[in-house]
Amino acid sequence: MKILVVGSGGREHVLVWKLSQSPLVAKIYCAPGNAGTAQDAENLNIPADDVMRLAKFAKENGIDLTVVGPEAPLVAGIVDEFRRQKLNVFGPTASAARLEGSKVFTKKLLRRANIPTANFAVFSRMPEAMQYLEDSEEQPLVVKADGLAAGKGVFVCANRAEARAAVKSVLQDRTFGEAGSQVVIEECLVGHEASILALVDGDTIVPLDVAQDHKRAYDHDLGPNTGGMGAYCPAPLVTPTIMDDIIRRILIPTIHTMKVEGCPFSGVLYAGIMLTANGPKVLEYNVRFGDPEAQPVLMRLRSDLAHVLLLAATGRLTELESLDWDPRPAVCVVMASEGYPGEYAKGRAITGIQDADALPDTKVFHAGTAIKHEQVVNTGGRVLGITALGDTIAEAKQNAYAAVNKIQWQGGWCRSDISDKA
Repeated sequence: MKILVVGSGGREHVLVWKLSQSPLVAKIYCAPGNAGTAQDAENLNIPADDVMRLAKFAKENGIDLTVVGPEAPLVAGIVDEFRRQKLNVFGPTASAARLEGSKVFTKKLLRRANIPTANFAVFSRMPEAMQYLEDSEEQPLVVKADGLAAGKGVFVCANRAEARAAVKSVLQDRTFGEAGSQVVIEECLVGHEASILALVDGDTIVPLDVAQDHKRAYDHDLGPNTGGMGAYCPAPLVTPTIMDDIIRRILIPTIHTMKVEGCPFSGVLYAGIMLTANGPKVLEYNVRFGDPEAQPVLMRLRSDLAHVLLLAATGRLTELESLDWDPRPAVCVVMASEGYPGEYAKGRAITGIQDADALPDTKVFHAGTAIKHEQVVNTGGRVLGITALGDTIAEAKQNAYAAVNKIQWQGGWCRSDISDKA
């Protein structure tokens, strides 16, 4: 098989790395890729959102399967175009990708399907939103921009004043452009968060092992929200009983409702779940592998990923007997650029990656990197995802941080408490 992976982050590097281990795979391309994917695949100078060029490349080069990493091309309809050209592609159509592309779409679907989630209201005009806040009791609230905002469109507000400022930022100041044409105001759920990822082919759901992400920038979950500062898998807080409840009350009704309403879902359904005192509730849906959840999850997967994703892309997941997992836990620690999640300097040379990669049961996944003058440099806010296995979560953490300590660049930093929640 020839495979094309679309994207340039840590998720795409782990996909390339895992797919390259398959005996079915002869060649992997990554568009546009990064310094890490260049080691395990051939990078292409095609942006992830250039749908027509990607489809043309896949057609002309006999690509057997395209795996789309990031959400933006999915929401833009890359899967629709590839299917129109009779190309195998793993991911949801544009109509199904609304589960991530529109918070309003998702909240209304959850309400129709009677799936547990936070109480909410939707607004497109400032006066009505402000009146709603005025009439609400003083309590923590969450304000969300409707569309894609690169993980930055969600405000967790401690009180009414913070909620007012968030609504103003979205609806009046248009901080997120068109993504902020509508706003969702919802109750703030309290509990522990978990990332539930499942492979779906329209009908069949194959859950992956549970992960837990660390969204806040600093230790002890302090500081601003980020795209994710680390993750670990499995997450012991999700017991088999809780997982059965999530599958029965959340995943199955979601996939069923999507099919009944004419937008069947295939690809990765990623449910951000809050484990509340009243049971699991949906915080949000993503429609692709999480980053950094994909790193520890796929590091533990022993099954042939190319075979599994081809079955999912062609509606044949029922042929999959079961997934094989390494029993050892995995921990991923994200190293970020100085200033992230705000402004940061780029182009700083990184040393020690090879030394870290040489450690047993350890892999450095690149996210925001490039090659410049034969050196790896940082090009993004989240730069590397150092991932390691261990016999226990504590040992996996120790192994990951041992690798982190070998890597340096000016201003590079990370949290020191990834996986401590476990």
